[in-house]
Amino acid sequence: MGKVRVFIASSIDGFIAGPHDDIAWLEAARPPWAPMASGRWADSPTDALGFDTFMADVGAILMGRRTFDVVSAMGGDWPYGDTPMLVATGRPLEGAPATVTGASAPIANLVDEATRIAGGKDIYVDGGSVVRQALDAELIDEMVVTVHPTVLGAGHALFAGAQSRHHITVADVRRYGDGMVQLTLVPAREPRDERPVPDDGGPADADGELPNGLA
Repeated sequence: MGKVRVFIASSIDGFIAGPHDDIAWLEAARPPWAPMASGRWADSPTDALGFDTFMADVGAILMGRRTFDVVSAMGGDWPYGDTPMLVATGRPLEGAPATVTGASAPIANLVDEATRIAGGKDIYVDGGSVVRQALDAELIDEMVVTVHPTVLGAGHALFAGAQSRHHITVADVRRYGDGMVQLTLVPAREPRDERPVPDDGGPADADGELPNGLA
């Protein structure tokens, strides 16, 4: 079974898009007095996970409607090829590629459907709201976040509206291009008590048997 993964870029102050859904800053040219990296970082080759390599393991994409609209408005070639996409929306997806389907359901149901579509490969979750909902529901296995050396000051925050504190484990840190840093993050999950429940509904011990005195 594949993993539920996130692959996303963020400004230093945690925004994935600026005001009015602006993402042009991700690739905008910078003035000569503001290089993205200096010193040894300026000459460091990238060793990060590229998008094409990431997508090679993806069998289905779960995307928020807002992100879908932004990507669609960019024009050019569809960046996701023939990978099936499920868009979280209750509105029609006019002009969408044949690989795109809309669905309106709780996040757990959407992830289940994306898992079915993926056929054992990874699920790529994209879009601030959908990522936040999946994180709150403890459905995300791994997040690859590339930090861009820009402070936006306003916009759409990556985890805006999270319902609780989430402990995150840093699994890897790599260089991405000129001056960017890529973090591989694993949401920590509290161990669950998965001991079987006896048929009579009474308590069970670690081996699934009734404790002494209750048999």
